[in-house]
Amino acid sequence: QVQLVESGGGLMQAGGSLRLSCAASGSSISISVMGWYRQAPGKQRELVATITRGGSANYADSVKGRFTISRTNAKNTVYLQMNSLKPEDTAVYYCGSGPLGLIYWGQGTQVTVSS
Repeated sequence: QVQLVESGGGLMQAGGSLRLSCAASGSSISISVMGWYRQAPGKQRELVATITRGGSANYADSVKGRFTISRTNAKNTVYLQMNSLKPEDTAVYYCGSGPLGLIYWGQGTQVTVSS
């Protein structure tokens, strides 16, 4: 059983920053890869970023250069530092984990960016 608990969402003006955190509990293999998806109203779910246990990260083109994913393996925690936020970043952000991809999900945290 994997549990993922997100925190750090909220309301921010465009150009501002927010940091999301996600604490995971479960077997080591189930959190080998951790990352974030987001889903805006009326839009498809979008993979934002992933990071392996070894620190290899990948990003969606829409967030490259603005968002940074990191993790603390000792704490089973993944972070998403979001800078230069834009209104189009408004979405529910979901933390995910899995052996190779993201197959376990948290409840999500709302991020709203006002113009």
